[in-house]
Amino acid sequence: MKNSVRIFWRIFGIVIAFFIVFLLLINYGLLGEMPSLAELENPTMLQATEIYANDGTLMGKYYLDRGNRSNVKYRDISKHVIDALVATEDHNFYDHSGIDAKGTMAIPFYLAMGKKRGSSTITQQLALNLFGERAHNPIKRGLQKIKEWIIAVKLERNFTKEEILALYLNTVPYSDNVYGIRNASLTFFQKEPDRVNVEEAAVLIGMLNGNYLYNPRVNPKAALDRRNLVLGRMVENNSLSADEATKLKVKPILLNYRKQDENAGLAPYFREEVRSDVKDWCKEHKNPATGKPYNIYRDGLKIFTTINPRMQLDAEEAVAKHMPTLQRVLNMEPGIKSGKVWNGYENVLISAMKNSDRWKNMKDDGVSEADIRKAFHTKTPMKIFAWNAQREKDTIMTPMDSIKYHRQMLQTSFMVMDPITGEVKAWVGGIDFRNFKYDHVNLNTKRQVGSSIKPFLYTEAIEESGFTPETPVENTAQDFPGFGPVPARGRCGGNGAVVSMATALTYSLNCASAYIMKQVTPARFPAFLKQINIQTKVDPYPSMALGACDLSMWEMLWGYTMFPNRGISTKPFYITRIEDKNGNVLQNFQTTMKQVISEQAAYTMVRMMQGPVDYGTAAGLRNRLGAAEMGGKTGTTNDNSDAWFMGYTPQLLAGTWIGCDDRFIHLGGKLGQGGAAARPIWEYFFQKVYDDKTLGIDRSARFLQPENMSNEMTMDYSPLIDKNPPPGAEGTDQGNGGAGDYINFDKDTTHVPVESQLTPDEKKILNEASKPSKKDDANAPDKQPPQPEKKKKGFFRKLFGSKDE
Repeated sequence: MKNSVRIFWRIFGIVIAFFIVFLLLINYGLLGEMPSLAELENPTMLQATEIYANDGTLMGKYYLDRGNRSNVKYRDISKHVIDALVATEDHNFYDHSGIDAKGTMAIPFYLAMGKKRGSSTITQQLALNLFGERAHNPIKRGLQKIKEWIIAVKLERNFTKEEILALYLNTVPYSDNVYGIRNASLTFFQKEPDRVNVEEAAVLIGMLNGNYLYNPRVNPKAALDRRNLVLGRMVENNSLSADEATKLKVKPILLNYRKQDENAGLAPYFREEVRSDVKDWCKEHKNPATGKPYNIYRDGLKIFTTINPRMQLDAEEAVAKHMPTLQRVLNMEPGIKSGKVWNGYENVLISAMKNSDRWKNMKDDGVSEADIRKAFHTKTPMKIFAWNAQREKDTIMTPMDSIKYHRQMLQTSFMVMDPITGEVKAWVGGIDFRNFKYDHVNLNTKRQVGSSIKPFLYTEAIEESGFTPETPVENTAQDFPGFGPVPARGRCGGNGAVVSMATALTYSLNCASAYIMKQVTPARFPAFLKQINIQTKVDPYPSMALGACDLSMWEMLWGYTMFPNRGISTKPFYITRIEDKNGNVLQNFQTTMKQVISEQAAYTMVRMMQGPVDYGTAAGLRNRLGAAEMGGKTGTTNDNSDAWFMGYTPQLLAGTWIGCDDRFIHLGGKLGQGGAAARPIWEYFFQKVYDDKTLGIDRSARFLQPENMSNEMTMDYSPLIDKNPPPGAEGTDQGNGGAGDYINFDKDTTHVPVESQLTPDEKKILNEASKPSKKDDANAPDKQPPQPEKKKKGFFRKLFGSKDE
């Protein structure tokens, strides 16, 4: 052998050896991080956490940018999507083992001709996705390319072709910064990925080559051309006939677009509360795959809740039906129309101005404070919240006027729960989550409760002081040494007469409640509130008899559970379990229960609290709803700053509050009181629930009477029946009014959509599901034999169906 040949083979051997060592160094991560085999088998891609209602309906997701993805299995992806992908991105996919040797070797020839040719297989593209982004430095990119080859080979060895395709489609970005095939198909076509047709599949795959360029929403012509190119590639790859492709190419792109964002979905205020709780849970629990605490934005957790989608939408509809009426009335208040309501409260406006995004952005841009202030008093085009079909409107006003406008909006909270199980069924934390993020339901949001606290006081009198509904109480102002008279102005309705305790509760008599407080003592009442699970520390003031303390809707409902639940206090809960992305249960949750009063005291209060909804401050409510039994209590604070209604049936407990975030802004007169401002939301909700036979809430349900109690219980309302209720706790020196004094919200309210964003198809399914089935009639001649029970499905699942139907 010639010496030159010998040298050549030595150099060649050294190069080969060096290359092998080089590959080994890369493979073992000595030249930069490489995913392990375990990571390849369980890719640590960002994956959104999903939150589900109690029937399996997907309510929404928690994600950050690329984390907005939902993984789907190969069997749940349309064959058309698979065919389009393979034909467009890697027509030799089923013939190679991760690297397309022919395509790679052809690159130099294409470069010599001045052409570009992509040689990355689908498997290599998936490998690149595991790095997160493509390196831009030529040397780093070269090293990354070799890593892609190694990873691609490992992927092919450890995954089937079908699994690789599913992993790829779940990983790549589509237009509008949407990640994953499921989110893309839902965003652009409102379809699950297994329902996508040929031309829709071609649009989705066409996006992959240029997310913005081929976005059918912003560049329809380019997207159409790209779709047709994909259809042509499918013909070339024998996955579509030429005739069919010709027919499809003349069709326009028909989008059914709805961006999947955090405002979309069911119960946005509730989902924000769950987010906070799950983030706290994640800090205490580690992901075994990473050894680090779970991350709500990337680990693909599945959160299952107690929310009933139909009840949630009914609750939102009740709010949207009533609140515009109240807002129109408030807008007509002289102080609102003239702007005088802000006199003396200019500091509130200044604080809101300095905390606004506009102020902060202008500060960051180096604008002087004087110029910023000037800008806040300069008219500019903007969008503002409005009670209309769009829940917004375009207008021109100054930013300062915008602050006043939005702060003058009446807010609300409405929560519904099962008082027996503790399951939260509906949660409305405000009038519009997109514009008003502050939640008014949770434990941290507290408002003065007014007379809605009186049932707790009366319960203590029954439980600890031997009072009964017939016990006579003095309806006269009471003097408390060191505190003075309660009520402070000493005014009492009913001419200061002695009335029964049942009458005092029915008509919410302040002086009678002050008398009861004097018997049980202000020192004892806070301890009783703690006993029944009121979480807020309450000071021992006599004015507590009138609700002069701030409590949250959450704890008020918790306290009220003891009435319909036979003296057992049931903590509201709303998360039933948390699963990992593979469906493994990480933790189950349940409520806590505690007997806090006797069954006898609870039943006595249930019977006594029927007075307010029959004759008193919410007169006629039970009769209008046709309920066999129910209990309730209104609450109004001084100057109508807060309006409450708390009510329950044997199966459901719900509470609602109305008021402005700034307490000096409030409704005047009778309309601002609990029976008029808050009660209609509660009433409309229960009308809907009773009429929806699928929910199983029975008008004829009755409270269970303890065995050792007599069947007769006298409720003496006679002193005030058929008379105007006296001015009491329901507003300072304001009469409670009767049902005829209230605005008819059914006639006066224009239609406003619910807060949760649903498509027309979803709404249609929801409406159809609420209609009673003809098969409910056992005597119907076409009665079908009993069928096996089917698994519950949410309305999204009903809309899209499943592959085995």
